[in-house]
Amino acid sequence: MNHDSQSENKGNILLVDDIPENLQLLSDLLNDLGYNVRSVTSGRMALKTVKIKQPDVILLDIKMPEMDGFQVCQALKADENLCKIPVIFISALDDVFDKVTAFKFGAIDYITKPFQIEEVVLRLESQLTIQRQQRLLEKEIIKRREAEEVLYQSRALLSSILNSSLDGIAAMQAVRDPTTGNIEDFRCLVVNPVIAKAFERRREDMIGKLVLRKFLSRLEPELFNSFVDIVEIGESLERDFYYPSGDSSWFHFVAVKLGDGFAITIRDITARKKIEISLQDANQKLEELANLDGLTQVANRRCFNKKLQTEWVNLAQTQQLLTLILFDLDEFKHYNDYYGHLAGDDCLLKIAQAVYQCIRHQDPYRPMDLIARYGGEEFVVLLPNTDLEGGIKVATRIQQAIHNLAIPHEQSTVKDIVTVSLGIASIIPTLDVKPDIVIAYADKALYDAKQQGRDRYCRYTSPNP
Repeated sequence: MNHDSQSENKGNILLVDDIPENLQLLSDLLNDLGYNVRSVTSGRMALKTVKIKQPDVILLDIKMPEMDGFQVCQALKADENLCKIPVIFISALDDVFDKVTAFKFGAIDYITKPFQIEEVVLRLESQLTIQRQQRLLEKEIIKRREAEEVLYQSRALLSSILNSSLDGIAAMQAVRDPTTGNIEDFRCLVVNPVIAKAFERRREDMIGKLVLRKFLSRLEPELFNSFVDIVEIGESLERDFYYPSGDSSWFHFVAVKLGDGFAITIRDITARKKIEISLQDANQKLEELANLDGLTQVANRRCFNKKLQTEWVNLAQTQQLLTLILFDLDEFKHYNDYYGHLAGDDCLLKIAQAVYQCIRHQDPYRPMDLIARYGGEEFVVLLPNTDLEGGIKVATRIQQAIHNLAIPHEQSTVKDIVTVSLGIASIIPTLDVKPDIVIAYADKALYDAKQQGRDRYCRYTSPNP
């Protein structure tokens, strides 16, 4: 499909890879989807070209001669003019160490080869969306600060801009009790149309009147005392507040002492709040993506390792059992060879989702349980506060759920459908032993299950370390 050159450019992408074939493939795919792509074949060329024209995102290979991807990323992050360019590593290196190193050097994401173009586009769009939203947010913040600077000008300047300002501006004078001297209310000295609209009054009906205390009693009564403190103590007040008014709902105000009263400016920040919410959603999606296996849509190994470490510490402190189930598909290589890798991927997805539903629909519901793809066709189920007997029950349900899928496997020597072998280990964690011990126990039980004929579970029993 040829990309229409007149359509909007989705973003400027720099590809860095020492293999021209890789560059050509990814460049063609991204160009067809509407991105403006530049390609270089070395780290040094990359550092030169970004100084001439900065891209929106860099897709960077790791293994390159002379200067590898880690060195390139480190050089970018050390340059104050280039350090904000998002770097996504796209590499055949799949070890946890390589990924950790990538993030340590400042990468914002990591894509493993072979990649799917849909995954690359999703991660690119997430970063481009965050950049666009950050720019909008920065512009909004700059505009707000400019308005706040106006507030600190003289009262004469304040009066001259009242009718033309898009912000609400008012000046209030304290009304004191003749006997005690305490502030009882505030009288409007100056008020512009924006403020009058918020009060649902005409300006003429507000000037000289006591309206603030009554208005705040409907909005936020304790705010009145804060305005009193501005006058009595002299400290300014700045905050956001929620007040539905027409198409707007969020406002920001700054109030400062002015004589025996205060001046206040109010800005509609509804648009900014929406941007902040969108940015939070984008960050949440990125976090979910970082913890999700792209193929099977269950937790990935990174997520599992973090969860295991957390639960290990918690259960060590409470001296509760932790049970772990390690399972993989029987003779899955024969399945891939016979049915093809696309069918193999579909099989892994069905297995993972079936086990996910099996775990999530336990009675009672246990949100702390986790299924994750451990690697290849191997999966792991983490069951905190679960004894060995409970782990066996879960393993039995998993085995039955996979039997119920009845995925044909003509090349299997076990059954004519896809089956799994499971290893179960249960242990009370201790802080002087690493969590890897329970994985090793479950792996030994999984090995026993395979040696005994597959399509079964075995358990590993050992005294606590």
